[in-house]
Amino acid sequence: MGNRQKILIVDDDANIAELISLYLTKECFDTMIAEDGETALVMADSFAPNLILLDLMLPGIDGYQVCREIRAKSSTPIIMLSAKGEIFDKVLGLELGADDYMEKPFDTKELVARVKAVLRRYKPVTAVADAPDVKRVEYPDLIINQTNYSVVYMGNTVEMPPKELELLYFLAASPNHVFTREQLLDQIWGYEYIGDTRTVDVHIKRLREKINDHTNWRIATIWGIGYKFEVR
Repeated sequence: MGNRQKILIVDDDANIAELISLYLTKECFDTMIAEDGETALVMADSFAPNLILLDLMLPGIDGYQVCREIRAKSSTPIIMLSAKGEIFDKVLGLELGADDYMEKPFDTKELVARVKAVLRRYKPVTAVADAPDVKRVEYPDLIINQTNYSVVYMGNTVEMPPKELELLYFLAASPNHVFTREQLLDQIWGYEYIGDTRTVDVHIKRLREKINDHTNWRIATIWGIGYKFEVR
């Protein structure tokens, strides 16, 4: 039981939530259900799920705001569920950090398959256990240390200007999280930076010239939105 992965189902429709829970339980997941956004935020901390299925249309705090608040402190995978099928809604969901998006009504077996696929892609970032203040992420053949501003790729140290390294670290510290160019500009260069989103594109291009796609990870372009550090 202790090794079973946990899924938090957030939906105010009790019938849908119970049906999803039934199918996931059959697939050996542990589940809990939250019927509103406030309860979801509490359970996200207390239940510590491996993945969250998040309906957008919730009473009180909606799914978009729940996603924002969870993403502010956690990289737990999120699959958004919604009857809305507009491209804008999907894009907004992905911009806020959702890992996938499914329209209602959906096939329950497909939902279970997507849950499994997202969990396979998601790998928590390795932290340095004996030095909690060190800002460092590590993947196969790649170590990014923002504390001492060093990058080791394929066993070799790669020289990078500070902003390139900060951009790489920021993306890699939130695997599979999609960031818009505007978000990256704000995070790395600051809100008062006078420039445009092409600055981000130029720095991504330079990073790709120094670090090639890996079997397990890559810097991926999400066309029309931005970039993410994709872990496969």
